[in-house]
Amino acid sequence: MKTSKLFKDFFESEKSAGLVLIGCTILSLTLANSSFSTNYLDFFHMQIAGHSATHWINDGLMTIFFLLIGLELEREIYKGELSNLKSALLPILGALGGMLIPAGLFLLFNFGTSTQSGAGIPMATDIAFALGILSLLGKRVPTSLKIFLTALAVIDDLGAIIVIAIFYTNDLIFTNLFIALGIFVILLIFNRMKVRNLIPYLIGGVVMWYFMLHSGVHATITGVLLAFAIPFGNGDEKSTSFILQHFLHKPVAFIILPIFALANTAIVINGNLSQTITENYSLGIASGLIIGKPIGIFLFTLLGVIFGICKLPQDVNWKSIFGVGLLGGIGFTMSIFVTLLAYDNELIINNSKLIILISSLIAGILGLITLNIVLKKVR
Repeated sequence: MKTSKLFKDFFESEKSAGLVLIGCTILSLTLANSSFSTNYLDFFHMQIAGHSATHWINDGLMTIFFLLIGLELEREIYKGELSNLKSALLPILGALGGMLIPAGLFLLFNFGTSTQSGAGIPMATDIAFALGILSLLGKRVPTSLKIFLTALAVIDDLGAIIVIAIFYTNDLIFTNLFIALGIFVILLIFNRMKVRNLIPYLIGGVVMWYFMLHSGVHATITGVLLAFAIPFGNGDEKSTSFILQHFLHKPVAFIILPIFALANTAIVINGNLSQTITENYSLGIASGLIIGKPIGIFLFTLLGVIFGICKLPQDVNWKSIFGVGLLGGIGFTMSIFVTLLAYDNELIINNSKLIILISSLIAGILGLITLNIVLKKVR
């Protein structure tokens, strides 16, 4: 199977980014629990223009991350794995199962409680970490499996974006929302008029972000809207979408996501860990990521193939699909992001982040071991 240069560049940057994220997470956890803890935590609480540094990172820098996700999703829809419905349905069904089953398991433990709003936490897959772990297996990994995991994770992110927009929106200020959407419509008109220069789109995107930030809808949604307003053209290396996507890959992978990791994994580990891991929200997150993800991905793809909705690539078997399903349990970036939207209680946020890290680590190790055994036999 041939793969485009952009996909190869994407896979290479994402797997490297996964290793960088691991390093940043270890560094952040170490500093947060060292003698430098107070200074380190104070740095991210530093006020800049009325907001903390962490707020600017999560609402500002992460908008650029969502812009890249939107551009990747757009490319998948027009030219990639999602452009052919028959091929797209396998990762679409996998992503759907990988969202619904984990959310269901979370609600099993938390429905009717004050923590049920965290149902979206175990629904997401971290592309960088998942591809980073998969890359450790080298050339034994079939290209079809890499593409399946990438498409699955991108669709997963789209699902998370929709969940954020619908369920994690504060009280709406309709005037600001309509202004933001009005700017989006103007950018779409620019697109239809074949305006290829990036400048008006970027300026419009910044203004749209400002009004979206003050509308009650989470500002990062702006990134996705902007991505679909930017002209795709025929998708070649001269297209506006390609140029921006190619430019953003490394800054997002090696600057924005590491900064996000440093700011949001500064977790002070104290208290009774055994009590923390038995909290309802902890059980919901852990069971969703470690158990719900692989079962949901495997079950929905299996049913899709049985009923003839989609088909399994020739160089991929069900054991490797289950192994990738385990890697889907690496939530990290998006899971932490949803946690920040779902809860206001600092203790619950702190504990949830810790459980996400532990669960993602377990899922990653299980996925690596499973695929190492399965792919050794297959290849």
